[in-house]
Amino acid sequence: MNEKVRVEIQDQDAQELTEEETNADETDATAAQENEQKDQPSQDDPSERLKAAEQKADAYYDRLLRASAEFDNYKKRTTREMRDVVRYANEKLIKELLSVVDNLERAIESVQQTGADENPLLEGIRLTLNEIEKILERHNVQPVKAMGEPFDPNFHQAMMQEETEDQPANTVIREMQKGYVMHDRLLRPAMVVVSKAKSENS
Repeated sequence: MNEKVRVEIQDQDAQELTEEETNADETDATAAQENEQKDQPSQDDPSERLKAAEQKADAYYDRLLRASAEFDNYKKRTTREMRDVVRYANEKLIKELLSVVDNLERAIESVQQTGADENPLLEGIRLTLNEIEKILERHNVQPVKAMGEPFDPNFHQAMMQEETEDQPANTVIREMQKGYVMHDRLLRPAMVVVSKAKSENS
């Protein structure tokens, strides 16, 4: 008998706890709905709705401007990169061809030092060199100006200095190897000898 009464009391307590939890959940849900309604513009207030719509439109317009600016920058960058690819497509091949030009020029200089200017072989080398120079010109490859020019580290590479009274200091007085530019890009600097002021001791 006592056990039956105890069980009924426990069931009644559990039922009361369940009802209290249910009431608490309902209260929390009601409070959340009230907060949401406070945060959202009133459906009955046209001015609030208009203000919210304007803010949303301004945000979308700002995002559109940013996306448009980024796309324009992307198009400009892509166009510039493609133009550079076309302009400098043969850069590697031309760099390797410059060593051939150097060897032909050395051969001509070597034959001229022997005094054999009428040598048929020399004439053939000159014709070959002229043809290669024409090819370089068609690809906008030009030699760097060096002899008699002020030393420019952007285009000249100083191999040594020599004292001289004929030229101002820091002037290119001898060219050991020609430099070349392609369009506005340096392919290789000119290797030069630069003048320096003659010291009093010497």
